[in-house]
Amino acid sequence: MADELVNVTIDGAPVSVPKGTTIIEAAKQAGILVPHYCYHPALPVSPALCRMCLVEVEKAPKLMPACVTQVAEGQVVHVGSDKALKAREGVLELLLINHPLDCPICDQAGECELQDYVFQEGRAGTRYSEYAKRYSPVEDFGPDVLYVPNRCILCTRCVRFMEDVAEEPVLNVSERGDRAYIGISPEQRLDHPWSGNVVDLCPVGSLISKDFLHKARAWDLDKTASVCPGCSQGCNITIDTRDDVVVRIRPRPNLEVNRHFICDYGRMNYRWLNRGDRVEAPLVKDGGRHLASDWDTALDRLGQLVRGLSGSAVILASGRASTESLGLVKLMLGRLSVTAAVQVPVGDEAPLVGVPNLALRPERAPNLTGAELLGYRTDWAEALRQVTSAGLVIVLDADLSEADQGLIAAGPGVVVVLGTVWADGLRSAELVLPVTNMAEENGTYVNRDRRIQRFNQAKSQPGMARPAWWIAGEVLAGPGPSASAPSTAAEAFELLGDKWPLFAGLTYSEMGYTGRALEAGGEGVGESQRVDLGVM
Repeated sequence: MADELVNVTIDGAPVSVPKGTTIIEAAKQAGILVPHYCYHPALPVSPALCRMCLVEVEKAPKLMPACVTQVAEGQVVHVGSDKALKAREGVLELLLINHPLDCPICDQAGECELQDYVFQEGRAGTRYSEYAKRYSPVEDFGPDVLYVPNRCILCTRCVRFMEDVAEEPVLNVSERGDRAYIGISPEQRLDHPWSGNVVDLCPVGSLISKDFLHKARAWDLDKTASVCPGCSQGCNITIDTRDDVVVRIRPRPNLEVNRHFICDYGRMNYRWLNRGDRVEAPLVKDGGRHLASDWDTALDRLGQLVRGLSGSAVILASGRASTESLGLVKLMLGRLSVTAAVQVPVGDEAPLVGVPNLALRPERAPNLTGAELLGYRTDWAEALRQVTSAGLVIVLDADLSEADQGLIAAGPGVVVVLGTVWADGLRSAELVLPVTNMAEENGTYVNRDRRIQRFNQAKSQPGMARPAWWIAGEVLAGPGPSASAPSTAAEAFELLGDKWPLFAGLTYSEMGYTGRALEAGGEGVGESQRVDLGVM
C-alpha cells in the first residue's frame, strides 16, 4: 500500500510528503535547506538540542525545531520569516561566544557549517568584547582522530554515531552547562574500524583527521565522484586531489550502498594511487633490452602477437581493474582459448553494526563480481598452473609475488605486462604497456550486490599511460584508417553488451552517480561457486 501523503506549504512552496516526515526533510523536497547542526539524516532521531533548525509554523504557539516536528495536513511553515531568522541568529551568537577564531589554521575552514550559517544569517558583529575561553588545545582520541574541545559546539553527532550506529559507545558528553565537552572512556580508544566517520559528521573543526592535518585548504582541492577500491562493498566516495595528488578520500552518500559512511581501511587506502615508480612509456623488447616506443609501434606489436598466436592464453588480472578493461582485454583474445583469473586479496570483515548490509568485506577486490560476470575465475593457483602451457600470458596490473613472477617468467609463453609498475621478475616480458589506475581513468565496478557504479577520473595520467580498455580496443579495431576503436569509457562499455547481454542497453547516463542494480542471471561464476579466496 502506498504511503499516505501529507500536503504542506514551506516558504510558499507546496509539497506532498509521506506521513511522518519531519519538517526538515520535507523542506528538502521543496528545495529549501533548514540550517541544522545536531540533526543528520544517517543518525537516529535528533535530540533537537542545538536549536538551529527553529522554524515558524502557523497556528503553533512558539517556534518549532524542524528536525523532530512531523508535518501535518495543511501545515504552513516559514523557514525564512523574521521571527525564525532572529531565533537562529541568537543561536549562532551563543555558539560564537566561546568559539575561537581558528579559521586560518582550522582544517575545516571552507567546509565548516558554522562559517556557512554565520555568513548566511548571523549577526554582522559580536556584542561581546572578551576573548573566547579555551580548554585543552588538542586531545588524542585514537589512531587517526584528534579532538579540539574549544571548537566543539556539542552537536553530539559523534556520540550518537558511536553509540547507535557503530554500537561501541566510547564517546560521551562529559560535565554539564558551559563546562561540557566530548569525553572518551578512560580505558578505551577511538579505534573502531569505522571511527573515521566522526570526522565527516563533525560540522565544525573540532574532530580532525591526523592523516589530513594541514595537508590542504578546502578551496585548493579538486573533488571527484568515485567508488572505493578497498573491497567488494562498493562504497561511494569523493576523491580529493591537490596538484594531481590524492590527499583524502571521503564518503559520498548512496542510500542503497553505504548511506553516508566508509570504513577506515577504505579511507586510508589511497597512497598507492600516488606511486612515483610508474611505467610512463610503452616498452618493446628488442633483443636483450627494452626500448621506449610510441603507442603505434607498441600496439602494432601487440596486435601481431594476438593475431599470430594460436592455442591458449592466460589473463592474470587485478581485482581493481575496471569492468571495461577486464571485458575488452578478454575480447581481444577472443580467437584463443582463454583462462582468465582475477586476483582477490583477503582480509578480515568489519561490519558497521547499525547499518544493514554494510561492512568492510573480506574480498579486497572492488570489481570481483564484475570480473565473475565477465567469466573470470577466482582460482588464482589454477590459473598460474595454466601458465606452464600457455602461448600468451597477459598480466593486467596484478600484484604478483616473487614466486608468481618466477613461474610466469619460466613459462613457454610470451609475456605482456599491462601495468602501472614493472615487477623485477618480469624483466623478460615482450611488451610492457603503461596503464592508468582507477583514479586516472573513467570506468565502472560491480559490487557484491551486483550494482554497477561509475568512477571518474580524478587526476592526470602519468606520461603516456592509457586505460587498459583503450589498449585492448585499439587492438580489437585492428590497423588501418578505417578502424573504429572506442575513444571513451562509455563507448568501451557499450562494446561489452555484444558479448555479455547483461550489460546490453545499459549506458553511463542511466547509471548516474549512484549506480544501477543488474538483473539476476548472466555470465560468470555465482556467489555459491566461488572457490576458496585464501588460495593466492
